[in-house]
Amino acid sequence: MDAAVGSAQVPGPRAEDRMPETVTSAVKIVIVGGFGVGKTTMVGSVSEIRPLTTEETMTQAGIGVDDNYGSETKTATTVAMDFGRISITDELVLYLFGTPGQERFWFLWNGLFEGALGAVVLIDSRRLEVSFDVIGRLEERGVPFVIANNAFPDGPSYPSEELRSALDLDPHVPIIECDARRRASSRDVLMTLMRYLHEMALQRA
Repeated sequence: MDAAVGSAQVPGPRAEDRMPETVTSAVKIVIVGGFGVGKTTMVGSVSEIRPLTTEETMTQAGIGVDDNYGSETKTATTVAMDFGRISITDELVLYLFGTPGQERFWFLWNGLFEGALGAVVLIDSRRLEVSFDVIGRLEERGVPFVIANNAFPDGPSYPSEELRSALDLDPHVPIIECDARRRASSRDVLMTLMRYLHEMALQRA
């Protein structure tokens, strides 16, 4: 074996990806939603580290299997998960896991939801129906969640209470408008979820 090869060191994380030494707590958050609602975009926009993605090019094999209505220009899709990280305070960080949107990949949810404290349900007001099964699964699991309505340029605007009725949500579930492309907007969504989880914890105390 070449000595140079044998002594080669495995590169560690980039300096900007290392966990700050002040961090004492980490929380796992899952970002879910139907196909093409912007989950990968949200993780990428808000993550302070280079996000891990598992996007693959969409092929003819998905025709008739994946419902891409409203996302006809989408050329790649998440097949396992997206991963990112964001610091909320010097002591608290959130680990973000984005789920695949196609139903045929939902078997991966079991592992992704293990240990998760809460979830963001990203919706597209043009295609509310793709969120029904997602919300149902969260309710079955008992995972607290907030609704984030991703603002697409051609998407209709509905008052929060109309969205609540259409999605058959409990009165206490927060609904927030967002633009998943913008870091500040995505961070506001995560802060809404953290406040909601805090309120729930106080109620249980």
